[in-house]
Amino acid sequence: MGQRVVGCSGGRMRLLLPAGCGELLPRAARLAARRLLTSSAVAAAPCHGRAGPCLPPTAPCSGAPRRWSSSFNVPPSAEFVARPVGVCSMLRLPVRASAEGLDAAFVGVPLDTGTSNRPGARFGPRQIRAESAMVRRYNTSTGAAPFDSLLVADIGDVNVNLYNLPASCRLIREAYQKIVASGCVPLTLGGDHTITYPILQAVAEKHGPVGLVHVDAHTDTGDRALGEKIYHGTPFRRCVDEGLLDCSRVAQIGIRGSSYAPDPYKYCRDQGFRVVLAEDCWLKSLVPLMAEVRQQMGDKPVYISFDIDGLDPAYAPGTGTPEIAGLTPAQALEIIRGCKGLNIVGCDLVEVAPMYDVSGNTALLGANLLFEMLCVLPRVKTM
Repeated sequence: MGQRVVGCSGGRMRLLLPAGCGELLPRAARLAARRLLTSSAVAAAPCHGRAGPCLPPTAPCSGAPRRWSSSFNVPPSAEFVARPVGVCSMLRLPVRASAEGLDAAFVGVPLDTGTSNRPGARFGPRQIRAESAMVRRYNTSTGAAPFDSLLVADIGDVNVNLYNLPASCRLIREAYQKIVASGCVPLTLGGDHTITYPILQAVAEKHGPVGLVHVDAHTDTGDRALGEKIYHGTPFRRCVDEGLLDCSRVAQIGIRGSSYAPDPYKYCRDQGFRVVLAEDCWLKSLVPLMAEVRQQMGDKPVYISFDIDGLDPAYAPGTGTPEIAGLTPAQALEIIRGCKGLNIVGCDLVEVAPMYDVSGNTALLGANLLFEMLCVLPRVKTM
């Protein structure tokens, strides 16, 4: 099915394009009638009094027990709506044209022009959305009930320019300025790590310099490569240059790998970053570490940036710059869950390159980590 343009303003294409490859989802049959879904039962569902259409129908229309009802958007249950049915949206949530009226939104940024090794992260958002069909409504480990607490939707992708990296950064910054200005917390599906730089430009414009919880194999604080100052190895150097980060509140976790310099972490430490090497995380729980990180971050705004290559490639091979001996999925959960209580103003999950993992496990892991980020946002209630 061809891509639909959302609309034009002044002759320019809108920055955000809809997620997935379809428009409307068949309406779930009422549980009492137990009717089968058909392709002709197509309708747009109102977003609980909010402006703009929401697709697909939400849980109160899907036969969920009354005690589980919510006044917000919720992922449909696979007990009533088959997982392969409908628009390929994040967590099978409704698709919205903008962030207006939302508390949090999933946003795709399908850009990999800044990649230094294996390309393919431009397909990360699409595959993460597809694998996210396995993620359910409640976090039974932490008790978090994000869809009972916040109005969440998928607002599609930023319309990046794959042939011009500076232009793409401008498009991303402009799109996120609108998202952040609306009061919505963005949860981003990347894309290579270049995208965090323009996102933080927009976030810091509203919140001032932010703290950063950064999970990665690499510090991404290089100055330039091949003469260029913008690519996926430089975003946090550029953020420091522009005063976007509160450097005393930056923690980089999972850092490892060989280097071109004898002391590759000197720049980070000179800025006041806390650098936690992967070998300092081996064979241990990271709960004590995260208690220290929470104290470091305080109550000021914090951004979470999670590069999937922070995990060992045994768990997440679908990435462009894999490094051996990384973190485990359990440690990734400890890091994100350890951010609960922080003043989180945005998150991203980057560098998923699906073609290097035919199993889909890397994207599935990314989808679950984004759900965990949603679960630790401020105002999320517990069951």
